[in-house]
Amino acid sequence: MTVDKMRQEVQPAFVLHTYPYLETSLLVETFTRNFGRVPLVAKGAKRPKSALRGLLIAFQPLHLTWTGKSELRTLHKAEWQGGQKPLQGMALICGFYLNELLIRLLQRDDPHDQLFDYYQEALSALNTQKDYIPVLRHFERRMLIELGYALTLSEEVVSGKPLQPDEEYYYEVERGPIEVSGNGNNSCPQLRGKTLIDMDKGDYSDTVTRKQSKVLMRYILRHYLGEQPLHSRKLLRITEA
Repeated sequence: MTVDKMRQEVQPAFVLHTYPYLETSLLVETFTRNFGRVPLVAKGAKRPKSALRGLLIAFQPLHLTWTGKSELRTLHKAEWQGGQKPLQGMALICGFYLNELLIRLLQRDDPHDQLFDYYQEALSALNTQKDYIPVLRHFERRMLIELGYALTLSEEVVSGKPLQPDEEYYYEVERGPIEVSGNGNNSCPQLRGKTLIDMDKGDYSDTVTRKQSKVLMRYILRHYLGEQPLHSRKLLRITEA
C-alpha cells in the first residue's frame, strides 16, 4: 500500500471551506498540521442523520480521519476538540480572510506545522483582542515567511544600512526597501522608515503605521495572489484592515 492510500487517523485540522458535492455530500478544504491543505469528500454529510453534520464548520479544532488517493480523499470521521469560542462580528470576517489566504496561497499536501500553530494562535487572538489589525498583519507576515517570502524590514537593500525612521523608502516585492532618493521604483508603495521598523517590531499603535502597513501588505499579497481579488476583502473594505 502506498503512502497516499494509507488511512490517516485523528489528524489535527481546521476546516477552511466547504462546497456542495453531488446531492448529499460536501467537498471540504482542510488545513491539517501534518499534511498541509488537504481536500476531503464528506460523503452524505448533508443528510440529517450524518455523524459529520454540524461538525464541519470553520475555525473549530478537529481531529479528522480519512483514506484515499492523493488528489481527493474520503473523510471517515471528525471529532470536535473544543477550546475555541465561535468567532463573531468583525473577528468572523477576519477569520474568513485568513482562511481565504490559506486556500489561495498554500499548495495542497505541503505541510506547514508551524503555520498551523500560527493560524491557531491568530484565531485565539481574534477572540480575545479588540484590535484586530495587529493580529492580521502579524499572521500575514508569519505566513509569508513560512512560505519562503520573508520580508526585509530592518535595512535598506542597496546599501545594507539600517532604516531611518524619518526617511522615505519604496518597497520592492522580493527585494525590500530602497531609499526614495536612490534607485527606487516609484510604482512601488512609498513608506516611512518608521512604518517598516514598527512592522519589524510588531508595533501597530501608530496611526500612520497602521495605514501604510495595510497598503504594503495588500501590495505584496497581490503579487503572490495574482489578479483574482480576495472575496473576503470586500467585507473588510469598510474597515481599516
